[in-house]
Amino acid sequence: MKRLHSALLTTFAVLSGLILSGCSGPNLIDRINYPWGWGICGTIVIILDILAIIEIAGSKRSFGSKALWTLLIVFFPIGGLIFYYFFGD
Repeated sequence: MKRLHSALLTTFAVLSGLILSGCSGPNLIDRINYPWGWGICGTIVIILDILAIIEIAGSKRSFGSKALWTLLIVFFPIGGLIFYYFFGD
Protein backbone atom coordinates (compact mmCIF):
# COMPACT_ATOMS: atom_id res chain seq x y z
CA MET A 1 0.00 0.00 0.00
CA LYS A 2 2.82 2.37 0.84
CA ARG A 3 4.41 1.76 -2.58
CA LEU A 4 1.12 2.50 -4.30
CA HIS A 5 0.71 5.70 -2.31
CA SER A 6 4.28 6.70 -3.14
CA ALA A 7 3.81 5.89 -6.84
CA LEU A 8 0.58 7.91 -6.99
CA LEU A 9 2.21 10.85 -5.25
CA THR A 10 5.18 10.75 -7.63
CA THR A 11 2.88 10.55 -10.65
CA PHE A 12 0.84 13.48 -9.36
CA ALA A 13 3.99 15.53 -8.78
CA VAL A 14 5.27 14.87 -12.31
CA LEU A 15 1.91 15.60 -13.93
CA SER A 16 1.35 18.75 -11.91
CA GLY A 17 4.85 19.89 -12.84
CA LEU A 18 4.07 19.42 -16.52
CA ILE A 19 0.65 21.04 -16.33
CA LEU A 20 1.66 23.95 -14.11
CA SER A 21 5.07 24.62 -15.64
CA GLY A 22 3.72 27.68 -17.43
CA CYS A 23 2.29 29.00 -14.18
CA SER A 24 5.53 29.53 -12.32
CA GLY A 25 6.41 33.08 -11.62
CA PRO A 26 5.97 35.77 -9.03
CA ASN A 27 4.26 35.51 -5.70
CA LEU A 28 0.51 35.94 -5.29
CA ILE A 29 0.71 39.68 -4.62
CA ASP A 30 2.66 40.31 -7.83
CA ARG A 31 0.21 38.16 -9.79
CA ILE A 32 -2.77 40.16 -8.51
CA ASN A 33 -1.10 43.53 -9.20
CA TYR A 34 -0.43 42.65 -12.86
CA PRO A 35 -3.65 41.05 -14.18
CA TRP A 36 -2.70 41.33 -17.87
CA GLY A 37 -0.13 38.57 -17.42
CA TRP A 38 -2.39 36.02 -15.73
CA GLY A 39 -3.55 33.77 -18.55
CA ILE A 40 -5.77 30.78 -17.91
CA CYS A 41 -3.31 28.94 -15.70
CA GLY A 42 -2.48 32.03 -13.63
CA THR A 43 -6.17 32.76 -13.11
CA ILE A 44 -6.78 29.22 -11.87
CA VAL A 45 -3.84 29.49 -9.47
CA ILE A 46 -5.08 32.82 -8.10
CA ILE A 47 -8.62 31.49 -7.59
CA LEU A 48 -7.37 28.35 -5.82
CA ASP A 49 -4.99 30.38 -3.65
CA ILE A 50 -7.74 32.76 -2.59
CA LEU A 51 -10.07 29.85 -1.80
CA ALA A 52 -7.34 28.21 0.29
CA ILE A 53 -6.71 31.45 2.19
CA ILE A 54 -10.45 31.83 2.87
CA GLU A 55 -10.53 28.23 4.11
CA ILE A 56 -7.55 28.90 6.37
CA ALA A 57 -9.13 32.08 7.75
CA GLY A 58 -12.34 30.21 8.61
CA SER A 59 -10.61 27.28 10.27
CA LYS A 60 -10.22 26.70 14.00
CA ARG A 61 -6.42 26.91 13.86
CA SER A 62 -4.36 29.16 16.08
CA PHE A 63 -3.45 32.60 14.78
CA GLY A 64 0.18 31.56 14.28
CA SER A 65 -0.80 28.52 12.23
CA LYS A 66 -3.15 30.60 10.08
CA ALA A 67 -0.45 33.21 9.51
CA LEU A 68 2.18 30.63 8.53
CA TRP A 69 -0.08 28.81 6.08
CA THR A 70 -1.21 32.11 4.55
CA LEU A 71 2.36 33.35 4.13
CA LEU A 72 3.38 30.04 2.57
CA ILE A 73 0.58 30.32 0.00
CA VAL A 74 1.20 34.01 -0.69
CA PHE A 75 4.94 33.66 -1.31
CA PHE A 76 4.82 30.23 -2.99
CA PRO A 77 1.44 30.20 -4.79
CA ILE A 78 1.66 26.80 -6.48
CA GLY A 79 3.92 24.88 -4.11
CA GLY A 80 2.24 26.33 -1.02
CA LEU A 81 -1.19 25.40 -2.34
CA ILE A 82 -0.16 21.83 -3.11
CA PHE A 83 1.61 21.52 0.25
CA TYR A 84 -1.44 22.90 2.07
CA TYR A 85 -3.87 20.48 0.48
CA PHE A 86 -1.64 17.49 1.25
CA PHE A 87 -0.55 18.44 4.76
CA GLY A 88 -2.89 21.22 5.93
CA ASP A 89 -5.36 19.13 7.87
